[in-house]
Amino acid sequence: MIKIYFRLLIFMCSFSLFAQDYFPSNAGVIANNTNYTAFTNATIHVSPIETINNATLLIKEGKIVSVGKSVNIPKNTTEIDLSGKTIYPSFIDLYTTFGVDKPKRSGNGPQYGPSRSGYYWNDHVMPEQDVMANFKYDKKSASELHNLGFGMVNTHFPDGVVRGTGALIALNNNADNSLRVIDGKTSQHFSFSKSVTSRQNYPSSIMGSMALLRQMYHDAKWYESGNIETKDLSLEALNKNKNLLQIFEAGSRLNLMRADKVGDGFNIQYTIVGGGDEYERINEIKATNATVILPIDFQVAYDVENPHLANTLSLSDMRSWNQQPHNPRLLAENGIEFSLTTHGLKNKKSFASNLMKAIEMGLSKQKALEALTTIPAALLGKSDVLGTLKTGSYANFLITDGDIFEKETKLHENWVQGTPHVISDRSKKDIDGNYNFKLAGDDYSLSISESLSKPETKLTSNDKSLGTKISYSDDWLNLTFKTADSTKKEFVRIVANSVNNNALHGKAILPNGNELAFYAQKLTNETPDKKEDKKIASNNSDAPYMSPITYPNIAYGFTQQPQSETLLFKNATIWTNESDGILENTDILIKDGKISKIGKNLSSSKATIIDATGKHITAGIIDEHSHIAASSINEGGQNSSAEVTIEDVIDDESIEVYRNLAGGVTSIQILHGSANPIGGRSAIIKLKWGEAAEDLIYDNSPKFIKFALGENVKQSRSRTNSRFPQSRMGVEQVFVDYFSRAKAYDELKKSGQPYRKDIEMEVLAEILNKERFISCHSYVQSEINMLMKVADQFDFNINTFTHILEGYKVADKMKAHGVGGSTFSDWWAYKYEVNDAIPYNAAIMHNAGVTVAINSDDAEMSRRLNQEAAKSVKYGDVSEEEAWKFVTLNPAKLLHIDQRVGSLKVGKDADVVLWSDHPLSIYAKAEKTIIEGVTYFDIEKDKQLREALKKEKSELINLMLQDKNKGLKTQPVKKKEDKLFHCDTLD
Repeated sequence: MIKIYFRLLIFMCSFSLFAQDYFPSNAGVIANNTNYTAFTNATIHVSPIETINNATLLIKEGKIVSVGKSVNIPKNTTEIDLSGKTIYPSFIDLYTTFGVDKPKRSGNGPQYGPSRSGYYWNDHVMPEQDVMANFKYDKKSASELHNLGFGMVNTHFPDGVVRGTGALIALNNNADNSLRVIDGKTSQHFSFSKSVTSRQNYPSSIMGSMALLRQMYHDAKWYESGNIETKDLSLEALNKNKNLLQIFEAGSRLNLMRADKVGDGFNIQYTIVGGGDEYERINEIKATNATVILPIDFQVAYDVENPHLANTLSLSDMRSWNQQPHNPRLLAENGIEFSLTTHGLKNKKSFASNLMKAIEMGLSKQKALEALTTIPAALLGKSDVLGTLKTGSYANFLITDGDIFEKETKLHENWVQGTPHVISDRSKKDIDGNYNFKLAGDDYSLSISESLSKPETKLTSNDKSLGTKISYSDDWLNLTFKTADSTKKEFVRIVANSVNNNALHGKAILPNGNELAFYAQKLTNETPDKKEDKKIASNNSDAPYMSPITYPNIAYGFTQQPQSETLLFKNATIWTNESDGILENTDILIKDGKISKIGKNLSSSKATIIDATGKHITAGIIDEHSHIAASSINEGGQNSSAEVTIEDVIDDESIEVYRNLAGGVTSIQILHGSANPIGGRSAIIKLKWGEAAEDLIYDNSPKFIKFALGENVKQSRSRTNSRFPQSRMGVEQVFVDYFSRAKAYDELKKSGQPYRKDIEMEVLAEILNKERFISCHSYVQSEINMLMKVADQFDFNINTFTHILEGYKVADKMKAHGVGGSTFSDWWAYKYEVNDAIPYNAAIMHNAGVTVAINSDDAEMSRRLNQEAAKSVKYGDVSEEEAWKFVTLNPAKLLHIDQRVGSLKVGKDADVVLWSDHPLSIYAKAEKTIIEGVTYFDIEKDKQLREALKKEKSELINLMLQDKNKGLKTQPVKKKEDKLFHCDTLD
């Protein structure tokens, strides 16, 4: 009878849903259902903060008419008694690709210009894209989302850096799009990923995507002011959609910060799709004021039974598995608003189990419900009709048999726009559970679990599993199983009825035809094993174990950010790099992050005293040419990428930072790569291990940019070799052309006339105005001469030739031009244009009066630059003091930071290193590396950390083994290699 009622109800609802009053109909007589439906005697969660017991929900024509304890029920009302049931608002997924086919990748081969006319110059910017042009309602996917409790989804087309508009769709399988589409333009979507449908090369990096977005916003403002006569449909759409919800898919904590940085530059507050690792820098995330759309794609444990494979697993990966489920709780506790999404899940069914896990880890049920209802509704500007069960809202609600955030709770129905979608028949009695029964003298254990509407069973007898088949209909259970004797193909058949949810009774038909009375008693929910597990857990701790978050949240991170100290080193050999030279048996006092005093017999009542007898203290090593601690290095999509900056892509979790500190390095210049003649801007950073990316950058950092010459930029080793330039003379022409354009741009800007802001030209104009310095990748003397002549032509100087392995041939001209040389100590013959390199290069340039530095361009060599400097003592007879300046004071001069670092002088930053031995010796170890008075590396602390890391890994391995022993899914261990960049890495 109940099934007939539901079919009738759906049929009646369908008339009003299908029949738009202006649509023609060939279906015969049209009937409009204007009746009410009342759901009575239910526990109703009107909103996450309002629950009414024994209440009534009254709906009509897909909307909520009334809700409460004393609802007036009209005469023409169908009443449904929901005694013992609970009603919740249905969930909203703010970030999906529902109903949209995956974009298809275009062909291979480079493309340097746009493929479209009338649109923006870059194919990856497509704000004009309307998701409804690609939308097709998918009932199968909708049903899958119904089962998870979702009634509304916001969908978009996932292609491009700017992806166009999204739409809000009701998951109503019994309507057409005229009713399902609640709002065809709800949001504008962004990402750092290129369109797969275009082969246009630019951008080829995250920093390129960031630069593209910035330039696009400048162009949109210029276009909106009426300064462009030609029509640009992309910019028109971008401006038209700017008041919509702006959603940015970041996918990680670092990218979330980068997206917010772009938005802040244009007063845009993005709603950002996170990556689940926001807990690593919770204060930074909070400071963005962004609402996070939060995936809950938690990792499964690694299979660590093989100890050799387990040993290759990084601590960061192990921590991610353990810490990710705590992320929603930590966001909630820190007042960071978020909504939950199924985005990123390979199998959407895992959404429910992952949500339960987040709640198990401390996320409150109220916050969980807010994240699925009121928060997404508010972000969409639909709080008046979505997210709650208040009068006037859409009749989107869930009917359950209890608390929806409990694992045992069943979701019976998901009503969307007043239309029911049945998940599991609520009229059925709950037969889930464990039963024991006796039959023909044998003991049996029966487990029944109902997955949606399909019950599953496990039957054992004498610890032997028996094959079973089960069906359940109209309160009657039919169970067939094989006998315990496997040699006989005999079956026992049971027909039983459920009694008060606690027992099954009926009859059993044995293989010989005999019938026996059947009775099975349901056990309590907690088996002895489960009780024991809970007892163990409560004895250890009430809260689930969470591995400690460190700064950075990888091996060797700090549990608390270290602070500046007052330190007094006694009786050291001090290499001042100043006129005082090398001072024996001397003290140095560090206070307030600065070098306070240098002298003998110093004292300070507040200082921590360190005996440095027999040890050496130097200024921290400075690497003029590094590519560590960055998420990307090259933007090679165009022959000039002056608009990009490495400051956008600093990776504050790079282990190379710690390794460099262990080698006495305190400052580095992270250079753009050498994929193009005019590369991107540099980042000059201090290696403040554990600090956030933005806090690593020097205050008032000098402005640098990377240029490049030679094989890399003319693409000698490129497979396609199709981009200009393709010759050394073409490289020169690139420089002349771009500086000519920059000069004209700068003149227009200074004239006071209106001009289109061009980030690339702004940067190149800074070079012409002597506000930005060039560090140029160089090898061959002819090209070195060429670039100095180009600089002379435009009246500026090249600051540094880096690599400069033929510098010894043009040292006199370098001195006359005023350019420094940052070179390798003894690299040669790794490619053709290095064939003439000699290890005397540094000494020859130095003797000619050129400021010389030794750099690394390599994550490994940068950890032993002290030894690289020592080679110049052997090759060229450079003095020890001057050789030491090659990696300290001289790179500081080249980077224009020598007023702060590079030597030990009162008033300079306390960036110092305590060495166990002569700093140029192969036996020397950096015992302490200090930056601005903060000890970021301590060799004794390092030993302690190694032991602590072993213990933590052991604890996490034991937890993973427990998961595997419980039968939970695991993943194989895959060793991950750090991607290390150098100048010849062209991707």
